[in-house]
Amino acid sequence: MWRILALLNRHGIRGTFCVNARCAEIFPEAVAAIIAQGHDAAGHGYLQDQLLTALEPGEEQAVIRKSLDILEGATGKRPSGWISPVTAYTAHTRRFLAADKLTWHGDARDTDLPSLVETPAGPIVQIPGSDFTDNRVIRSSPQDIWDVYKETFDYLRDREPPAFLALSLHCHFGGRPMITAVYDKIFSYMRRHDDVWFSSFGEIARWVMDTQRDADTHPRRLLSTP
Repeated sequence: MWRILALLNRHGIRGTFCVNARCAEIFPEAVAAIIAQGHDAAGHGYLQDQLLTALEPGEEQAVIRKSLDILEGATGKRPSGWISPVTAYTAHTRRFLAADKLTWHGDARDTDLPSLVETPAGPIVQIPGSDFTDNRVIRSSPQDIWDVYKETFDYLRDREPPAFLALSLHCHFGGRPMITAVYDKIFSYMRRHDDVWFSSFGEIARWVMDTQRDADTHPRRLLSTP
């Protein structure tokens, strides 16, 4: 985690760390450093192998609240967002998150742009995660990360502006030098372009809430692109 913090700070990028609440109980100083360094900490369940899809609705809501409470206690700031362990969410998850006043979740895979959805407990922004993360290259080459993200970035910037590209890495994979080095190269390349906004998921959610409530997120944007 410390290497990833250093990487983000070196490039002036504000990141979002999705944290199992149990980590905050075992390593409170590390989790507190996320907020102290200017980044966001989002809920990510209590344990990584405690999937929401295996719980009854009441149990699921209790786990969500317990996780948020623990993270708030460790960091001094209540999370504004959530990604479920292994992105396994239920028909109730978004409603439970909105009821706890969260502004975004990262479980959705039915869109590749951030968008606002309504729940019985109020609106919440869904922000898609990465389609290719560092655990995909364990048995291949970290250079694959560069190839995927550079080509996708160039395509989106050239063909589908405005576009969204999520970059994600895990502390236990991406925090190792051979993968951090590739992300350092990716960030350096993307920062050469002055029309790119590097932002946390929380910042994206606020932007969507403020400006994109009635946005046509796909058909018109894609079909009108030259």
